[in-house]
Amino acid sequence: MSLPKQTLALLQAARDIIKSQTADAILFLTETSLDWDEVRSHLKNCRLIVTAVNEETATKLRAREDLEVIDIDPEPVPSTERMSLALLKAVSLGRIQPGAHVVVLYNGIATTEDRAEHIDSLSLIHLGEHLERLTAQDLRKLDTQIPLETLKLVIDLASEIGREGREGKPVGVIFVVGDTRKVLSLSKPINFNPFRGYSAEERDLRDRRVREQIKDIAQLDGAIIIGRDGVAVAACMLLEVSTEGIVLNKGFGSRHAAAAAISQKTHAIAVCVSQSSGTVRLFQNGEVVLHIEPLSRPHIWQPFRLETQESEDGAED
Repeated sequence: MSLPKQTLALLQAARDIIKSQTADAILFLTETSLDWDEVRSHLKNCRLIVTAVNEETATKLRAREDLEVIDIDPEPVPSTERMSLALLKAVSLGRIQPGAHVVVLYNGIATTEDRAEHIDSLSLIHLGEHLERLTAQDLRKLDTQIPLETLKLVIDLASEIGREGREGKPVGVIFVVGDTRKVLSLSKPINFNPFRGYSAEERDLRDRRVREQIKDIAQLDGAIIIGRDGVAVAACMLLEVSTEGIVLNKGFGSRHAAAAAISQKTHAIAVCVSQSSGTVRLFQNGEVVLHIEPLSRPHIWQPFRLETQESEDGAED
């Protein structure tokens, strides 16, 4: 089955972009059966990454050694959201670097249900810009009872700490969000609780002044516990949870292990800021589900990827 003229024209444009060294890879978002031999003939020496929305399609595509296949959720979503999901997945699998440029070929024009989708659109994506904002849809996929507003507040605060540090020094910290009663039962104070004696209004993260105060508190040892309503509950807390059975990539240290463990033992989400790199990671059910990596201090949002050793002792704090 020969390719439509519009598809051939887009393949030519994608090849020209790759040849000009503007992009690092080509990502295909298509639900139709393309003639991949013909596609490859037009895109020689180009990295081709293809999304698969079902196992049958994935199996066929994986049989080809010249394609890199990524599985994504088959649930119908707008093409722009599917693009973001595919890019996030590609970064999480280490197929694409966070700062890469990617040519995306996809169907951007709605068609009738009985008509096959064809590739009709091309976008050149700079991941450092495209993934800079974590959308509500991305957070919603975490499948948590914690309000999105609270998560976004904590994540933005953690990102600022990771990016800016405090008083010219890098800062590492754990925020534990939600399931407060159980989290408190699995922790004990290391020092005085700086939030004790203050009203809920004076501890509410929606207040910029409170967030600035928490940046100072983050320099102290121990985790900061945040209620699902966005109100700070306690700080300087030692998380007394066993890390047995927690499996993390090489390069993580005790702070990340504790964050993973508390998220496994409770329904909370742990947000961990690495002191050595400024990277922010979200843990749920004992696993990294998303991370935010500061690149030259702007940051991008993405799920986990394989890590490298970053600190002097071989473990990222």
